[in-house]
Formats: sequence, structure tokens, C-alpha cells
Amino acid sequence: MAQASKRLKRFDLDPELLEKQLADALGGIEEAAYEEAITSSVKNIQPGSLVEATVDSVDEKTKLVVMDIGGKSEGSIPISEFGEDLPQKGQVFEVFYEGEDPYESTAMLSKRRADRLRAWETVSQKYEEGDEVQGVVLRKIKGGLLVDVEGVNVFLPASQVNLRRTHDISAFLEEPIRARIIKIDPERMNIVISRRKLLEEERQRLKENLLEEIEEGQIRTGVVKNIADFGVFVDLGGIDGLLHITDMSWGRISHPSKMVQLDQEIEVMVLRIDRERERIALGLKQKQASPWDGIEKRYPVGSKNKGEVVNIMSYGAFVKLEDGIEGLVHISEMSWTRRINHPSEIVKQGDEVDIVVLEIDHEKQEISLGMKQAEPNPWDLVDEHYPAGTVIEGTVRNLTSYGAFVEIEEGIDGLLHISDMSWTKKVTHPSEVVKKGDKVQCAVLSVDKEKKRIALGMKQLTPDPWAEEIPNKYHVGDLLSGYVTKTTSFGAFVKLEDDLEGLLHISELADHKIETPEEVIRPGMKCEVRVIRVDIDERKIGLTFVHADFEENEKILAQPLEPKEDEDGGDASEAPAAEGAEESAEA
Repeated sequence: MAQASKRLKRFDLDPELLEKQLADALGGIEEAAYEEAITSSVKNIQPGSLVEATVDSVDEKTKLVVMDIGGKSEGSIPISEFGEDLPQKGQVFEVFYEGEDPYESTAMLSKRRADRLRAWETVSQKYEEGDEVQGVVLRKIKGGLLVDVEGVNVFLPASQVNLRRTHDISAFLEEPIRARIIKIDPERMNIVISRRKLLEEERQRLKENLLEEIEEGQIRTGVVKNIADFGVFVDLGGIDGLLHITDMSWGRISHPSKMVQLDQEIEVMVLRIDRERERIALGLKQKQASPWDGIEKRYPVGSKNKGEVVNIMSYGAFVKLEDGIEGLVHISEMSWTRRINHPSEIVKQGDEVDIVVLEIDHEKQEISLGMKQAEPNPWDLVDEHYPAGTVIEGTVRNLTSYGAFVEIEEGIDGLLHISDMSWTKKVTHPSEVVKKGDKVQCAVLSVDKEKKRIALGMKQLTPDPWAEEIPNKYHVGDLLSGYVTKTTSFGAFVKLEDDLEGLLHISELADHKIETPEEVIRPGMKCEVRVIRVDIDERKIGLTFVHADFEENEKILAQPLEPKEDEDGGDASEAPAAEGAEESAEA
């Protein structure tokens, strides 16, 4: 009885009054039964349980709803937990009893928690892991999205929102979505869902259907999903096909983004299908006729046309004749005469140029063009402008071991061979006569238009001294004085006058056999010689040694010997010696 009285006081009830009323009702039952009756008349509510509560009053000023859970125990709930409809007095709602407020001695109630708990029970019993659910995205939270599924807030990780990583998942806020449950945690009342998994499953079904029905040559509609430098990936519905940049337009485009945009819907042609690797090649330009059809009629070989320079490479320039038709002007086909190191010296991007079609390869879709062919070839007129015997003035452009190249006009050079530099001087290298950049006068000796060669001569500007002057001046037996210019293995050359030398063979240096000319004479020595041969055809004067002024040449003899070369700058121990022997024999 005492225990029952304590319970009655807990709910603010008058134990004496209740005792009297119950005693009248029970008619004097025994004390144990009386105790049980008192206990059952008051609700035994456990914290954390759901109970039915009746609306006692609604206070719109405090925004609170006073709820009676029985036994004169009351608690208040914010009006906001009841939604848009204002609760009415006497209405019964299921609420969550959290326990008594130790300060206010009132029950702590929550309708929202009751709704969520009841919704969790419903959802957890209705669905299992792997089931498909529908919900609405509530808000963005750390790591993903919070989704309302039938009153239960579930977690959608950012990595599971879409097939591809989405940088801004806030675009899904307040949007309805479908997803698949991937985890249910009953203890924590937590559910994780994946929209991506559902999309992958649907995409797999679409892929299988697409691979069954797609054929090469079909026109399909797709959506641009990714743009790269080399092309565009188009979603055909289950499979992304590659639209390569070369198949986007018959003309030249710098980047695929110039033609399409992300999420744009486009029509493409199926070019190739690899069902094993699940790869599809697409084309955009193939929907239109190829500009290469009938190219030979529009641009026959040999025809002259105008075009625009669209690209410049180290080996030439690409010229556009029309959209989708470009030809290559090789660097060698840019000028008849100019020496071009790079095409940019002649043209720049955007220039309009005259070109001639040289060759068409329809299979490779290549056209060879020429710029120089659109102008007259100066080599066709070179024999008219520079007939043999013409005296020209030019600039020494380059030197080689065998002569000098003289620029007659821009792009046209003539060769001045070392044998045509002097009538009398033995020229071993052109640098002995001319230097690069020198202005020189030459006579045109011959013109070869086919090989594009012009032979020039300097000595031809003066009379040939071997015709009359030298034969009249030098005779066999003449005693002459000169200086040794150089020695070779077969003899020595003696300067008789400017640009005129005679050969003093080794056999003519002494009465006895000697191994080298230096045993008798050296370069720079003054000596007396006698003429033993004057060969007009070979343009040579053969000499024999008489004597040397040893007093004057004493210093020269004291100097160490230097390495010597033959008259051609190499080892000459064979032919020249034989020639000298012949001269000696004739003498």
C-alpha cells in the first residue's frame, strides 16, 4: 500500500481520495488486490518508448503544444514538429517519451523523434541491403548528401552520386533520386545508399542491348560526355564512343571544343565496332559527302589555283584550297632560285598564294602543290640572259676546295673553278685568289639549264700568255734567276715572274742521286736555273738546277724543315715524279 501511494504522489494524485474511491469500488478486497489495482490504474511509462499522447492545449504565443500522456502527466512539444497542420485539442499523436525533466517535473516528449523511429521501423522492415529506394536530397553534408527516404535520413557518399566524379554535388539538392541500399546498420540506425551502383547496373543493361543492335554505318544520337585534345567521348546509351578530331570535320579544326560542348546532344555515324573490347569509333564528317569526291575534276594536275596558308612546318607549308582540301607545298617547291632554310622565310599563316597542282593521291587524300611553278623558271631564260662569253659581276658566296661559287643574281650561282682563276699561277685553293664576300668579274664559259649549272672564268678576261707571250719570252737553254716557292717529293717550283713558275725536278738538282730536294735547296732560296722544256699544251716550263747563292741563302739552310705537300696538297710521289723524269729525259 505504501508503494502504491508513492506512485500516486509521483503523478500528483491524492492517495487518500483514490484510496477511498477504490475501496468503494472494490468492496473491501484484501490489501494485495488493492495494491495491484492502484498500480494498474497508472501507466508505467519507460523512458525511450513510444506512447500515445492527447493534445491538451495549443499555445501559439509560446509555439508549444501541451500533451497529456495519462495519469495527469504532461509535457510540451514545439508546434514546428507537427508540420503545416496545426494540432487540435483532443487529437491523439504517437510521441517519444524521453523521461522526466528533473527541473520542471514534466515529461520530455518529441513527436519528431517518434515519427523518425516509426519511419525507421517501417523502412528497416520493408527494405534490405541491395534493394532499390527512392528519395529526395535534403542537404549537403561532409562527404556526401543527406537523402530523405520515406521519412528516414540516409547517407549518399559523394563518390556514389554519379558514374563519374562530380565536382559540385550541390546540383542534386531538392532533387528526387533513385539509388540502391549498400549498407544497413540497425544498431546505429544508419543506411548508406548508392546512386552510382544503380546507374552502373542500368548502363550495363543498356550496353548489352546497344552491342546487340548497333551496326556500322548507323546514325546514332549521343551526348558529349568528355572533350580531350584528340577527340570527344559520346555517350550512346551504355557505351561511350570515340569521335576522333580527324573525323569531326573535313576541314582543319584546332580543338574539338570548337565544334561541340559538354552535354550537347549530337548525331554521329558509327564507323567501326570492336564488340570484344567494347569500343566504338564515331564520325561526324562522314554524314556529309567527302570533298575528295571528284577532286581530280575540280583541281586537275597542272592547274593553277589560289589557296590560303593554314599551317607551316619545317619541311613545307599546308595550303587550303577549300574546306576539307589541303595540299602540301614542299620547301623545295617554293622558289626556283632562292635558298630557303625555313618556309616562314617565304610565307606566313593566313597568306593567300598562287599554287599549281603537281600530284593527287586520292587513296591517301594527299595533294602535292608547288608555288614556284606558278612563276616563270629563271633557269629557262638563263642562257638568253647569260650566253657564253658574257662578262658578269657577282659576289663570292662560298668557297670549296675546287673553286668558288659566285652569285650572279638572287638564287643563281656560277662555279669559278680553280683551274679558271689564273693562266699561269698554280692555284691550290680558291682562297689564294678570292675571299667570301668579294665582288669579282667573270666571264660565262658555259650554261647547262637541265643541271642548273653555270661555269665561270676569271683568267678568260685577259689574253692567254701561253699563246704568244710566254713562248716568245722563254726558250730552251735560257739561263734564269728565281726563288724557290715550295718543294715537293718530286722536286721544287721556282718563281720566274709574277704568277709564273717552272718545275725543277729532283733529278735535275744534282749529278748524284738525292733523296729529297731539301738536300740541295729550300723554299725562299734564290737560285739560277736553265730552261730545258717549254710545253705550251701542258702550260709548263721545265728547269734544271745550275747553282744557288749559298751566302745569301745561308740563313734559310739553317732553318728546320717543315712538312711538305705535293702540288695538289697530297702525297705526290708517283705521277709528278714520272712527269719530271719525262721532262728530264727530253732535256
